[in-house]
Amino acid sequence: MIASQTQPVRRCHVYSADPEQAADELYQQLWQPDCSLVLLFVAPDYQLDKLAAALARRFGDVPVVGCTTAGEISPDGYRCHSIVGASFAAPDFFSVIKRIDALPDFDLSDALGTVMAARYALGQKCGFPLERRTFALLLVDGLSAREEQLAGRLARALGDIPICGGSAGDNMRFERTYILVDGQFVSDSAVLVLVATPHPFEVFKSEHTVRNGERLVVTEADSERRLVTEINAEPAAAEYARLLGVSPEKLSPLSFAAHPLVLNVGGVPYVRSIQRINPDLSLSFFCAVDEGIVLSGTRAVDIVDNLARTFHDLRSRLGQFQIVLGFDCILRTLPLLQSDAIARLSGLLAANAVIGFSTYGEQYQAMHVNQTFTGIAIGYGHGHD
Repeated sequence: MIASQTQPVRRCHVYSADPEQAADELYQQLWQPDCSLVLLFVAPDYQLDKLAAALARRFGDVPVVGCTTAGEISPDGYRCHSIVGASFAAPDFFSVIKRIDALPDFDLSDALGTVMAARYALGQKCGFPLERRTFALLLVDGLSAREEQLAGRLARALGDIPICGGSAGDNMRFERTYILVDGQFVSDSAVLVLVATPHPFEVFKSEHTVRNGERLVVTEADSERRLVTEINAEPAAAEYARLLGVSPEKLSPLSFAAHPLVLNVGGVPYVRSIQRINPDLSLSFFCAVDEGIVLSGTRAVDIVDNLARTFHDLRSRLGQFQIVLGFDCILRTLPLLQSDAIARLSGLLAANAVIGFSTYGEQYQAMHVNQTFTGIAIGYGHGHD
C-alpha cells in the first residue's frame, strides 16, 4: 500500500520472511526522490542482522531507523510477524538522527549536547525556521528501564519541541528488544529523531481509563527498580487486590491490564501499569513509581469511541491526515483479544492512516507512560481534498 507519487509520505507493509526479499519490497514501496527518512517497525522473529545489512545496501545514505515490536500497526490495522514502514521526502520533511548509547549514563548535559547538535544540523538542512515546525520522535530499548530518565532529560533539553515515542518490544517474551539505527539492530540504546516540516502536526496521547475509586498513597517504593513495596502502609499487592475486591492470589496479568492505576499531574492523567506480583507481595511496574505519590484506581471507557474522538479532534485542527505515527501499549489490546473491540479498533487505525507498533511503554513529552496510545498526527492543513 503506497501513497501516490505526488505525496511526500509513503506507507507500506511486508510479510516476506526472507530478509533480502523483505528489504527489496520495502525499498520498492518506500524509496522516493529526496527521501529524507525511513521508519521501520519490525517483528522480532526476523533475522535482524541479515535484514539490517540488506536494508543498508538498498537505502544507502538515507537514514533508516526503527525498532522491534510486540505487534505492528499496518495500513490495514493490527498485524504481527511482519514489517511496517513509512518514508518521508524533502522539501516537505527534513530529519536528523541521534543515536544514544550507554543509557544509564545519559545525563542532562548529554541531553543538552545531543539536542543542540541535532537542532543545528536540522537548521542547516531546512529552508524554513524550525520554531513550531519541529517534533521529536524517541524510540527506546523496551527492556532498558531507562525511559523515564531519557524522556525527562530530552524534554527539558528540547524546550518547546514536542516529543513522543515508544519502547521496543519482543512479542511479550521480555528477553531482548532492539533499536534499528546506523545500519544495525542494537540493544541498550535509543534513537532520537528530529523532524522539521511545514505541514501541520500535533503530538498527542489517548488513554481509555479514567479515575475511579479511592486514593492510593505509595508509602514504600524503589523507583529505580520500578518496585512498589507498600501502598497505604500495607503490602502493595494486598492493598491493590483489596481495591479490586479479590484476594492477592487471584491477581493475574489480565487483572493488571484491565485495572491499571493512574497518576494525575496538573489534571492530566498518566497511566501506571503493573507488570507482576512478587512473592513478598510487592508489585513490579512497567514504569517508575516514586514513594509518596498518590495513585487512583481506574475504570475503563470504550477504547474505540475514546480513540475515535481523539482522531476527530485532531482532524478538526489539522485537516485530513497524511500519516499518524502511533505507539500503542500492548497492554491496551491484551484484554480485547477475545472481543470484537479488537477488530473495531484495528479498522479505526486503518481509517486514520496510522503506522506504528504495539509497545512496551510510551513516551509523551517528559513522561514515560503505560496503557496509552501516543502519537504524532501530521496533516495537510485545511482546504486539502
